[in-house]
Amino acid sequence: MTCILHIDDDIELGTMLCEYLRGEGFEAEHCANPLEGLNRIQQGGVDLVVLDVMMREQNGLDTLKALRQTSEVPVLMLTARGDNIDRIVGLELGADDYVPKPCMPREIVARIRAILRRSAEPSNASAAKQVHNLGPLLLDASKRKASLQGQPVELTSAEFNVLEVLMSHSGEVVSKEVLCELGLGRKLERFDRSIDVHMSALRSKLNLNADSSALALHTIRGQGYQLSLR
Repeated sequence: MTCILHIDDDIELGTMLCEYLRGEGFEAEHCANPLEGLNRIQQGGVDLVVLDVMMREQNGLDTLKALRQTSEVPVLMLTARGDNIDRIVGLELGADDYVPKPCMPREIVARIRAILRRSAEPSNASAAKQVHNLGPLLLDASKRKASLQGQPVELTSAEFNVLEVLMSHSGEVVSKEVLCELGLGRKLERFDRSIDVHMSALRSKLNLNADSSALALHTIRGQGYQLSLR
């Protein structure tokens, strides 16, 4: 059974959300202390983390930063509504997606399922092709592995999914709407910068900003993004 860990110092909310998740067929655990949550993740068996940003002992962004030093487990952030800074920073630190609070448990479950689905399966756009190769970049969708010049590249599940969509359409301009739907498993929302942040992370991790890079990730204003050989 899929295990969801909710890290939030609001015990009442954590209890209610875990009950709802169990009713949806998940195994659910709650940690009110972020350090205890990090220790629980290190024990293994956690498939996805729901992490609140606003916590007193250690905020969610610091917790996510510490988590990403040792684990690539998918993370769904719970952020304050309208706080775009927390959302952007969370994505930059390696969150897979976010939900603004207050929110309905049903929306959290929908986002969880979208992340898990994208983490476990190749995108529909490339279901028939498990291995993608573009110059020095290799992506194996079946193994969820990426490598550049033979060296492994550590990607979050969201970054992997977005890269997979780009590689399956290499040389083509892919819109943000398509990248969001195929890569993140949801529709692009108004003022949503998730795709832009993931692109920035990919540029950094794949060293695409270097003049010596054989690959280029172009931003096509008003249209989307294009991954191609230089």
